Amino acid sequence: MTSADVSVRALHYRYPGSRSDPVLAGVDFDVAAGERVAILGPNGAGKTTLMLHLNGILTPDRGWVAVGGTRIDRDSVREVRRHVGLVFQDPDDQLFMPTVGEDVAFGPSNYGVPAAELQTRVQDALATVGLHDVAERQPQHLSLGQRRRAAIATILSMDVDVMVLDEPTSNLDPGSRRELSATLAALPTTQIVVTHDLPYALELCPRALILDGGRIVADGSTRALLSDAALMAAHGLELPWGFDPSYGRG
Repeated sequence: MTSADVSVRALHYRYPGSRSDPVLAGVDFDVAAGERVAILGPNGAGKTTLMLHLNGILTPDRGWVAVGGTRIDRDSVREVRRHVGLVFQDPDDQLFMPTVGEDVAFGPSNYGVPAAELQTRVQDALATVGLHDVAERQPQHLSLGQRRRAAIATILSMDVDVMVLDEPTSNLDPGSRRELSATLAALPTTQIVVTHDLPYALELCPRALILDGGRIVADGSTRALLSDAALMAAHGLELPWGFDPSYGRG
C-alpha cells in the first residue's frame, strides 16, 4: 500500500436541472502524497459533492481532478478508481454481500485479481482494521464501529493510494471512535476526511481546508483554523462546548 498526490483545479459543478448557484464554484487545492487533510464546512457547502468528484462518480462542469498526476476523465476513470477509495458515511452502502469476506473481496475480484492473491488481500485488509476473525460473519451482525472498519477494509483490499472518508465518526461510541482513529493513523495512504467532527479533525489531520459557498475559503494548520474564532463563526463552524483546540494532538 502506497500513497498518491491529489490536485483539484477550478472545479465547478451544478446539479443537472438546478437553477440555484453552483455547488462547487472554483475549488482549488493540492494534497501531497501521504497527507491527511480534513475538509470542513457548514451544511450545504459542497463537501460531499467535492468528495464524489475525487474518484469520478461526478464529472465537473469545468475544471479537473488529478490523482498521482493522472487527470480523471472518461478514459482514465476506471483506472483511477483502482487507486482512490471512497468510504461513505453509512457503511451499509458498502456492505451488501452475504459475508464480510465476500464484501472485502468484491472490488478486487471485479478488477480481475487472481483467486490466490484475492484471499491474501482479504485477510490482510481485515487484519489491518482489526477484524481478522469476522470474514465469515454477516455484516448486519457487526456493531456500527465494526461495520465502519469493514467498509474501510473493502477499500484497503483494492490496494488504494488515496482514501476519501465521509463523516467517519458519525454515530460512533467513544471506544469505536478511538479504534477507528488508530486504524486510520496507521495507514500510509493519502487521506481526505470530510467531517463535522472538529475535535476528530484535529486529532487525525494536521491540515484542514474550509469549504463554504462552493470555494475553499481557508487552508492551513487544523489547530490554527480551529483556534480562529472569527473565521469559525464566519463559516458556521462551532466547536463543542469546553473544547480548546490549543491542547491535545493535531
